[in-house]
Amino acid sequence: MPIEIERKFLVANDAWRAAVEHSEPMAQGYLVGAQALRDGSARASVRARLVGGQAWLNIKAATPGIARAEFDYAIPADDARALLATLCDGVLEKTRHHVRVDGVLFEIDEFEGDNRGLVVAEVELPAVDAPFPRPPWLGREVSALVRYYNVNLIAHPYRQWSPAERAAEDAAC
Repeated sequence: MPIEIERKFLVANDAWRAAVEHSEPMAQGYLVGAQALRDGSARASVRARLVGGQAWLNIKAATPGIARAEFDYAIPADDARALLATLCDGVLEKTRHHVRVDGVLFEIDEFEGDNRGLVVAEVELPAVDAPFPRPPWLGREVSALVRYYNVNLIAHPYRQWSPAERAAEDAAC
C-alpha cells in the first residue's frame, strides 16, 4: 500500500521566493469531503486535481498524522473538469511553488479565493523520522492540525479563521 509521509509548515517569510524552480496553478475538489470525514461516514477523502492539462484522482486515508495511505491515478483532464464542476462541494485553488533546499523538495502552496493569505510548505519524506533541512523561512509545523488539510479548507476557509487559528497557537511543536 502506498504511504505518503508529509510534514506541513507555515511559511515565516518570503525568502523562499528567490529559490522557486517552477510554479503551477492547481484546482482541486473533493468528491468525498470534510463533512463525511468528520461524521465518520467515510474512511478516505477522494479528490480530483487539475494541474494545467494533467489531472488525477486521489484517494487518501482519513487518518490524521504525517503518514497516510494515498493512491493517485491519472485521469483525462476533461473528466477532472467535469468532476470539479458537477460533483464537488467547492473548488480549492492554489499555486504550487517548487523550492529545493539541499536537494530536498519543498512544495509551497499559496492559496487563492477564500483561502488567500494562507501559505504552507510541505515536504514529503522517505520515513517518518527522516531528517530534512530547516531553511529560515520555514515556520511553525502544522502537520497535526487537521484544519490545514486541503479537504478542510473548502468547508472552513482561512478567511473565517480566528487570529489564534491563523497563528497555529494550538500547535504542539
